[in-house]
Amino acid sequence: MRTLALISLSCALNALAQTSGSSSSTSKSGGASTTVSGASASASTASTIGTSVFSSVSSVHASNGTTSTFPTSTASCPSVIPDFAPAWTSAYAKAKKLVSNFTLEEKVSLSTGTGWGNGLCVGNIGAVKNFPGLCLQDGPLGVRSADYTTAFPAGINAAATWNRTLIRQRGLAMGEEFRGKGINVALGPMMNLGRISQGGRNWEGFGADPYLSGEAAYETILGLQSTGVQACAKHYINNEQENMRTQESSNVDDRAQHELYAAPFLRSVMAGVASVMCSYNLVNGTYACENDYTLNHILKEEFGFQGYVMSDWGGTHSTIAAIAGLDMDMPGDLNFDGLNNSYFGANLTAYVQNNTIPESRLDDMATRILAAWYLLEQDSDFPAVNFNSFNPDDEATNQHIDVQGDHAEIVRTIGAASTVLLKNTKKALPLKKPRSMVLVGTDAGPGVGLGPNTFAYQGGVNGVLGVGWGSGSANFSYLVSPLEAIQGRARKDHTTLSWFLNDWDLEGASNAAALKDVAIVFIQSDSGENIAAVDGNVGDRNNITAWNNGDELVLAVAAQNKNTIVVTHSVGPLIVEPWINHPNITAVVWAGLSATETGNALADVLYGDWNPTGRLPYTIAKRAEDYPAQLVTGGSGSDILSIPYTEGLFIDYRHFDAKNITPRYEFGFGLSYTKFKYSNIDVKKIDSSHDQNADLEANWAKSKPGPRGVGSSTALWLHRPAYNVSFTIQNVGDVYGGEIPQLYVNHPASAAEPPSVLRGFTHVELNPGEKKHVFLTLSRYDLSIWDVVAQSWRRPQGTIKLTIGASSRDGRLSGTISA
Repeated sequence: MRTLALISLSCALNALAQTSGSSSSTSKSGGASTTVSGASASASTASTIGTSVFSSVSSVHASNGTTSTFPTSTASCPSVIPDFAPAWTSAYAKAKKLVSNFTLEEKVSLSTGTGWGNGLCVGNIGAVKNFPGLCLQDGPLGVRSADYTTAFPAGINAAATWNRTLIRQRGLAMGEEFRGKGINVALGPMMNLGRISQGGRNWEGFGADPYLSGEAAYETILGLQSTGVQACAKHYINNEQENMRTQESSNVDDRAQHELYAAPFLRSVMAGVASVMCSYNLVNGTYACENDYTLNHILKEEFGFQGYVMSDWGGTHSTIAAIAGLDMDMPGDLNFDGLNNSYFGANLTAYVQNNTIPESRLDDMATRILAAWYLLEQDSDFPAVNFNSFNPDDEATNQHIDVQGDHAEIVRTIGAASTVLLKNTKKALPLKKPRSMVLVGTDAGPGVGLGPNTFAYQGGVNGVLGVGWGSGSANFSYLVSPLEAIQGRARKDHTTLSWFLNDWDLEGASNAAALKDVAIVFIQSDSGENIAAVDGNVGDRNNITAWNNGDELVLAVAAQNKNTIVVTHSVGPLIVEPWINHPNITAVVWAGLSATETGNALADVLYGDWNPTGRLPYTIAKRAEDYPAQLVTGGSGSDILSIPYTEGLFIDYRHFDAKNITPRYEFGFGLSYTKFKYSNIDVKKIDSSHDQNADLEANWAKSKPGPRGVGSSTALWLHRPAYNVSFTIQNVGDVYGGEIPQLYVNHPASAAEPPSVLRGFTHVELNPGEKKHVFLTLSRYDLSIWDVVAQSWRRPQGTIKLTIGASSRDGRLSGTISA
């Protein structure tokens, strides 16, 4: 790591030398005036590098009128391959060789999309000599805007499985479909944290905890990229609400940024992610796609990211964004008009020609893009694009290739494994061949006269909710409704099944539920991207209660039926207080967004074919105001909406624990049809005295900050297992089942951390009476906090407590790690 730090210093010195003495220039770029002030530097300037190696800066007046600070160059940094990323070495060698033969215009072409609609994919990079170009396509739930594909369960459902194997299998299956369509870059996974419960796109991501989100991102990327398709980690960073997303500044302190919001991206980098998409919003007053601190300092320097950064579509705001770390402008035009006007393109060429941007930086951009292409071996036998995003009926370009394979199986499995049993009294579940049953609510059935995919992109609710809306959705080849699946079971069981698919006729619903052995009420809550408004919800949810009269519908049914079961298909938390304690409501099931196999997956759980193993990936509060942060509304015109992240580290369960607020259902909660006993915890330090980094590890144990440099936050010594935590789990119930033991770290008070933070979990399956010895590991990173002064990770002083249990508030076992 000392060597890396020296190389990083050399990188900064080279950058300073390249830009020393440059003159001030003004350039028109797509109608926006960008002023670049020249910078000069000396050796004495370089000696004050301090917290970032990118210290030589220019003051840049961005198109929004704000003043931002950017580095003048990062040109020589990519040659430094962090110790966790040896696979990039050969890819970089090939990329550099190819780039050396490119003209200036060809290098610019690599970094500039062809423009909206100017290609078969949602994003396209044109071909240049010895490079066929790139197809970039949505999204995090599977291939969008193509036929014969699978809509996979949402990210929030993948996270709710708490099952690394299933999450990786989901990524692999998605990768097979992207590859089958000839797509080079899959625009996912999405890993924003759901800071606010109303966030419109929370369902695309992996929940409200950075560790859970990071592990899910890691497994998704490994699975997807194992097929030779590039993954794209998005949206980097702090894109936590849809309202004013292109004109809001997320104002975040450095510690929260590192410990919370950047953490899933760190794990993505460690998975070898090929690309990262920067977000629409501003971060601390500077657009995310031209933010030197987040792109150059955190992502490329601290994390040692070797791939390329692309803009979200239309997220580029200046040509000089290239200096701040942006490598690719998407879709390549300014106004989604398909015209050849771009902040990159000809403007980038001009900026290089007049020395405003060093050509070495352009070489870096092109090299990063090609290195990712080589890393995934897309230079060898990669399929050609065989679909048309913009004209699916064009037989010349859409070959209608069926890429679904047997993926319905993994979709159904994840749907069942992600289903969370929140309440189960009077042995209501699993169902045991009821003689009569009624399904109530439009969410139980199909969309009336519309088909399964009418609303997937533009938004709307009709029938069972399979996914949210927007570019994060996917195309449905089919959708199994709960009614369809349960009808099949009722036929086998000789159950008299009726249904009442109306949310507003409360008297009719009540009458339908009367005298039935079981009444299942289906309610829902939708959200999505702010490209559409649904019932007045412009992406974000206006509230977190059930849509379409859901609470009243539940109460109407419960008033007439003493065995009422509630099923929720929801993008996020729902306030259930109006009815949760009703004596006639015997069971509550959270089913999330299970996509094509929604009905079958739910039936598997309701009938006991799958013992519930799903656990909540967020907290369900008793009151909306109990959450630490709320949707910030307002803003108009060209004003920048300020969103202060004043809660700092205390999001979701961390806030509830710190403020001693009792939630309705805590993070990590979920019931089973059986019971488990925990015992025999043992915590042991792993001997590392003979490791080559033993001195760094010894300093860490003394609470000394680690070294800085390229890849310092992803260094192997920091992430290598340092402690073994073992314990025993026994199934003490009567049926086979799976448990999700969770490991939480309780830092000493001096660390000013939340009372409890997730740092480990696994999945254990047990027969009745069976015991298993379970092992989890903790790395030094898992036990560290971000030191904002030292700009490094360090161990907090004092004794660290560990708790193990079935949720964030279920500390059945405890252990300690002494100072």
